[in-house]
Amino acid sequence: MPTAGRPPRADARRNRERLLVVARDAFAATGGTATLDAIAREAGVGIGTLYRHFPTREALVEAIYASELDAVVTSAPALLAQLPPEAALRAWMDRYAAFFAAKRGISETLRAGRASGTIATPAARERITAAIAAILDAGAKAGSLRDDVPAERVTMMLLGVFLSASASNDPELTGPLLDLVADALRPVARPGLPPRSGGPARGGGQAVGEPQ
Repeated sequence: MPTAGRPPRADARRNRERLLVVARDAFAATGGTATLDAIAREAGVGIGTLYRHFPTREALVEAIYASELDAVVTSAPALLAQLPPEAALRAWMDRYAAFFAAKRGISETLRAGRASGTIATPAARERITAAIAAILDAGAKAGSLRDDVPAERVTMMLLGVFLSASASNDPELTGPLLDLVADALRPVARPGLPPRSGGPARGGGQAVGEPQ
């Protein structure tokens, strides 16, 4: 373990990051049944190194979840810096879909850990909704995204897409369904109708639970 107050060595950071990537992919491929020994071997480290970073299976799963959540949330401003808001939104939806898929592989351990108190519950849904709100606000200012849809409702639509595609056992459905959501968020001229009234604040609605 690194000395208190001193950052971990570069090789220790690399080992930790490598273990997280390998474990995420292994859990996704096996439905969460991959062994820690197999993960350590695939990462090219000894089991002792894995346990130094993650003393328990729950600690590893919690770190995977936190890392993936951070990545999907921070990708929103990064995409906005590179793409127009409507394109950033669609690209971000794909990133969120990848987060959802990764979470499925660790869902049972997450549920058990939260129930027992060994895994903390982050404010995941609030963070996801805030990321969506930032993209929607940028699109509304640019005139390329609607300004009357609360971000919380978009979160709900996306979760519906992921759950529907998962229930159908057809991952190829996810992309077309996300295209439909993206199209629904583009402003549409409606001849003969008054302009849309402004909706609630972008984070509107009480955030309940967390992303599935």
